[in-house]
Amino acid sequence: MSNSSRIEQLLQFAKEEPDNPFNLYALALEYQKTDPNQAVGYFEKLLSEHSDYLPTYYHAGALFTELEELEKAKATYESGIQLADKQENQHALRELKNAYQNFLFENDLG
Repeated sequence: MSNSSRIEQLLQFAKEEPDNPFNLYALALEYQKTDPNQAVGYFEKLLSEHSDYLPTYYHAGALFTELEELEKAKATYESGIQLADKQENQHALRELKNAYQNFLFENDLG
């Protein structure tokens, strides 16, 4: 299945289930490959409307870093770490803390 047909299918799912954050998340990940600005829009929608959807934070932080939006990336990682801790999700907490430490080191912020 091509990227565009996957995106079309995901857009349809998002239309049918507008309250399901996974559809927006999947769209953000697909657009990350071809249209990062479009991906940012979906990640921002997830962060504002579905702030308890934990998978968003890791990928959004990475994309904001890639786009050199370092303050946004830092805040996203920090929020994700707090949420993972609150949700007692140790696996996500470890991944986010590692990504955050790498982010700080690579951008001379640590």
